[in-house]
Amino acid sequence: MMLDKFFKLKAHNTTVRTEIIAGITTFLAMAYILFVNPSILSATGMDKGSVFVATCLAAAIGSLLMGLIANYPIALAPGMGLNAFFTYTVVLHMGYSWQIALGAVFLSAVIFFALSIFKIREWIIASIPLPLRAGIAAGIGLFLALIALEGAGIVVDNPATLVGIGDLTKPGPLLAMLGFIIIVVLEARRVTGAVLIGILIITFISMAIGLSPFAGVFSAPLQSRRLLCSWILRVPLTLD
Repeated sequence: MMLDKFFKLKAHNTTVRTEIIAGITTFLAMAYILFVNPSILSATGMDKGSVFVATCLAAAIGSLLMGLIANYPIALAPGMGLNAFFTYTVVLHMGYSWQIALGAVFLSAVIFFALSIFKIREWIIASIPLPLRAGIAAGIGLFLALIALEGAGIVVDNPATLVGIGDLTKPGPLLAMLGFIIIVVLEARRVTGAVLIGILIITFISMAIGLSPFAGVFSAPLQSRRLLCSWILRVPLTLD
């Protein structure tokens, strides 16, 4: 079979069916990033629809390259720590525009690519103690959790204690807590795609009560539509 020869499935003691199921499971586990990443990056002024498309393309292309070139069953997607640093530290706190910040991201990618070629990156990662790496991951997770709680209205600014409890009787905080409970229950019952299912359930409820307006299922990003119209009409276009 072509797939077996290309990916050496028998040599890795696996089958096409197993890999397909594993791929679907992995997608359901990481698909939450399609919703979270645009929500975070759009706070910088970037078009949310364009960020959504870029997130999809980055994850798809990265995962394809990992599978077709490296032959590793590893899915790649934008990280949930660096995007928060990009938005809340570089742009909103330090005051740089998102265009300048993206330029810095490009330069850092070039540097990391060079470090990977010369295996310096592997040496740096190996030199970091495991407890420190675990602590960094936990710290990033807590930071993202605080951002999510603030976005849901559960946590609000307080001049005395910096962090205070919001109005938990409002629909936003109630739906956020309900979504968290649904995800925890599904995870405890080992339901595949628990995070994505929880997000979809709360999204449908939010649209049903009018909290989140429904804007359609398929749509090109605003900038993409404008560029396409400009190309068709052959009219010069200035993007703001």
